[in-house]
Parts: sequence; structure tokens; C-alpha cells
Amino acid sequence: MKLSRIISNRNDISRKQANWLIASGRVAVNGVTCREAAAEVNRFSSVTLNGQTLQAGEPCHYLMLHKPAGYLSATLDATHTTVMELIAPQMHPDLHIAGRLDRASTGLLILTNDGAWSRQLTEPRIKIPKVYRVTTEHPIAPETQARFIEGIWFAFEQLTTSPAQLDILAPREARVTIYEGRYHQVKRMFHAVGNRVTALHRERMGGIELDSNLPPGAYRTLTPGEIRSIH
Repeated sequence: MKLSRIISNRNDISRKQANWLIASGRVAVNGVTCREAAAEVNRFSSVTLNGQTLQAGEPCHYLMLHKPAGYLSATLDATHTTVMELIAPQMHPDLHIAGRLDRASTGLLILTNDGAWSRQLTEPRIKIPKVYRVTTEHPIAPETQARFIEGIWFAFEQLTTSPAQLDILAPREARVTIYEGRYHQVKRMFHAVGNRVTALHRERMGGIELDSNLPPGAYRTLTPGEIRSIH
């Protein structure tokens, strides 16, 4: 919402008066004077007029969870235990999951109440790298690296995946970096080359790496640097 609209909505004053108040330096956003009437202000921003609070600003939540196997990446499910049961109950109404993992998969899971921020993290066209450690049923053929770089055709979406990086760590183990995060993408890519993923562990999303001190089932707040790395 534009700053001028917040001022006029909350004070029964005209948009013209709101613009004048902003231009005269009487309005602050997050404690900083803002003279731009068209500045976009979200629900997390505090707004004051002549030192009086018009919008307190909702708290932002950015959480890193070390997801264990057996938990569904959902906020609510009638059948399965969800990752929300690992999070403090008072936070449940605000949070959504930014980049799901299937029930058997483990590793880095991000939960937040900031939709604009999470879209930056998960939108395929932005191409933020997502890194996974993978165990496969069969030995990984050397030509798999070239196939992943070329991209894999997904008939359902009628598209070829963006180039992905494959680093073979052992005959049946690899580290895979993808830049889209499509539905079950890593498992479907291995299936396309005649192999099957038996274990999938997400290590990193963009500049956010799973904290090695965080045991399965535990979570912590992201650092300011981790949050900024996604913008």
C-alpha cells in the first residue's frame, strides 16, 4: 500500500493533505523520515505521523527448521503429522512454508509470514540455487552429469529444466544444485535417467545453509544476513 493512502485512511484527511504531510517530513517509516508519498509500505512496517503511531507493524518471522523424515510439509493435514507440530503453537496462524520437502525428505525448511520475501526464494524464474544431497538406488552413471546440464524434459509441464549441477560423491551419492524447485524436481530428474532417489536432504537455499548445530526437529530464527541474502 502507498504511504499516502495509509496516512489518509487512518486520519480522515484527504490524499492531498496526506501528500503535504509526507513532503513536509512529518511522517516516518520504521523510524526514518520518508518524504515519498508513493513509497510502498507493507504490513510489517511501522508508520508514525508527528511521532504518533498510525501503524505499529506486525512482527516478521523467518525460521530455519531442520526437517526430520516422516513430517509432512504442510500447515494442516487431517492424516499426517506436519512440520507445524515442531513449531511453537502461537506462531502457527502466521506461517507458511517457503519451498516444501516431501514427507520422506530431510534438511533445510524455511517458514515465514512474509509472502513477498518467500516468493523471492521460491519463484522458479528467479533461479535461486537449491542444493541437495542425494542417495540413489543404482550407481550414478557418469553421463548423468551431462544430462542434468542439458536439462531434463518434463512432459507434464511441457518444459525442459534449467541446467543443473551434479557432483558425484560416491557411486550412489551426489550433491545436486537446481535453480527452479519444481514439484519433486530432483527425484523426477533421476527417474528420467533410469535411476531412483532413495534419500533426499536439502542443504542450502540461496545464501541460507542448514545450520550444522541444528538437530533434526529443531528450528531457529534466520539471521539478518540470511534474510538479506534473498533480496
